[in-house]
Amino acid sequence: MKYLSLFLILLTPLSADPAKWKKDIAKFEATDKKSPPPKGAYLFIGSSSARMWDLKKSFPEYTTINRGFGGSELEDSLFYADRILIPCQPKVVFLYAGDNDINNGKTAEIVTADFQKFVAKVHKALPKTDIVFVPIKPSLKRWNLWPKMNKANQAIKKITKANPKLHYLPIPPTMLGRDGKPMNDLFVKDGLHLSAKGYHLWSKHVHQWIHDQKS
Repeated sequence: MKYLSLFLILLTPLSADPAKWKKDIAKFEATDKKSPPPKGAYLFIGSSSARMWDLKKSFPEYTTINRGFGGSELEDSLFYADRILIPCQPKVVFLYAGDNDINNGKTAEIVTADFQKFVAKVHKALPKTDIVFVPIKPSLKRWNLWPKMNKANQAIKKITKANPKLHYLPIPPTMLGRDGKPMNDLFVKDGLHLSAKGYHLWSKHVHQWIHDQKS
């Protein structure tokens, strides 16, 4: 029985530990206290792909706020939303999360459920705010996990279609080459994080979405 219990524990995906990000969150709060962010901005939140996005360079014509904290999971963005997102009262939230979740053993169903919890929390406080899901990316390093990641993407995409305040960017197909695999030049040497060309591609999708909302 002891070995069976241990086996079951090993099979169970570990929950995120929001406490390990407390220093990052404290920095955001200190910055906000010193220089309160403008209301109605475009806020980006999530893991390292969000944190490393040079928003001022990619979107100089818009007011943006970067709330990415590297290595985090969707559950972490959910946990800290009331401290680093909701007080900013953004017009639009761009969420990139789920990548690390799947890599750490979580299922597509758990990621989808966490997305729904995130939406519920944000919309309870900010019902007029649009939430845009930036899909989990197909990457060179985690290509073996792509089926699970894409399963989460498709489930979330379905959810966004049922709510006019939720949106999904069709990025993944544009990151694949003729061989159906991620294009090398979209990533830096680690095969996981985006290169300048990768961010340029993502930014084009965001610009197109914003343009479509205005037209």
